[in-house]
Amino acid sequence: MTQTLKLLGDKTRLTIIAILKHRYCCLCELNEVFDMSQPSISQHLRKLKDSGLIQEERRGRWVYYSLIPQSEVSPLIETLLEHVPDQEKNLRKIEKSQVTLHCDC
Repeated sequence: MTQTLKLLGDKTRLTIIAILKHRYCCLCELNEVFDMSQPSISQHLRKLKDSGLIQEERRGRWVYYSLIPQSEVSPLIETLLEHVPDQEKNLRKIEKSQVTLHCDC
């Protein structure tokens, strides 16, 4: 639990988890939300994946990330996300961009 709290102490990783609670995303979709490079976002995703909080699924050229359902820390994540700002604005950015129609991730 300590490792999970430390990992989610980072605003970017916590926001990624909050977004993934609502939908799966590829790297280029998350890039629409954060003002940072794709390699930086990839590093955050790798840390979340290595810790067992998210999973990836390859679909053609794209790799999509989602929360791992029923992980041992799911109850902790659910509790934390109750105190995280609503992600509606970020979700709309992703939907509006339709970036997966033309990205190369």
